[in-house]
Amino acid sequence: MHHVEAMQIFVRVAELASFTQAADSLGLPKASVSTAIKQLEILLATRLLHRTTRSVQMTQDGLIFYERSKDMLADMEELQTLFQQGEREISGRLRVDLPNAIARNIIIPQLPQFLQLHPKVEIELSCTDRRVDVVREGFDCVIRVGQLIDQSLIARPLGYLRQINCASPEYLARYGVPQTIEELTQHRLIHYASNFGGKPVGFEYQVYLQHKVQNKRQEMTGSITVNNSDAYQAACVAGLGIIQAPEIGLGTLLEQGKLVKILDGYLAEAMPLTLLYANRRHLPKRTQSFMHWVSEVLRPHVLPN
Repeated sequence: MHHVEAMQIFVRVAELASFTQAADSLGLPKASVSTAIKQLEILLATRLLHRTTRSVQMTQDGLIFYERSKDMLADMEELQTLFQQGEREISGRLRVDLPNAIARNIIIPQLPQFLQLHPKVEIELSCTDRRVDVVREGFDCVIRVGQLIDQSLIARPLGYLRQINCASPEYLARYGVPQTIEELTQHRLIHYASNFGGKPVGFEYQVYLQHKVQNKRQEMTGSITVNNSDAYQAACVAGLGIIQAPEIGLGTLLEQGKLVKILDGYLAEAMPLTLLYANRRHLPKRTQSFMHWVSEVLRPHVLPN
């Protein structure tokens, strides 16, 4: 039996958790299904399924093989229609990683539009501020905020995110509204750090000197350091200090009056927003379609490159 056909059989057995039901759905004898799984296990030198008289469950290796098989089968299906003329319906699984605030406030609310256009696409959406390993973790594309470190990926600039300074009404009632950088010595800053243990960056701002923009920092005290955007916003709403963050993720809190803009004349440098994906000779059509869609969705919310 061909390896691709064996993979298709394995995926169906794994999804239905039954050899009998998989055989019925594929129109194959149960013996053929069982033989295909055995051949795969011999080929891979590992057990893919735990079989009992009552159930069929994937092993840990089986889970890994199942995920990779779904991707490969989707790619094979797309490859078969690569040279067909005209529009064709895209399908398959799409694994994407987005920053928390962008996913929650911008992408997810509009995601039904994309899925309505492409109903056969399945999306696995990771929302985290952690820098995922695009290749090792099998992501089709990711969006990152800030300067890029990994040069092995293909980068598509989407624009820049304007940063603003915010505090809660309760905090401002207690400490006052700062008007100058000098007054920040009497205030508290909520520190953000991807990795704990380093020296806090402080309050960042830009000034214009001799027709040039210069980035400066003001050291500030603070009683809390967080490592993700949700905690960063929550700490600010709780009145623990001032934050500096992209405006794109704070719109709802500002509209609700839970946060207030301050020091509009002292804003930090805008942060680059980039779409990243692995260097592949033939990028799947579903990935291309999603990247084009997400670029258009984000366009009204970013400053141009």
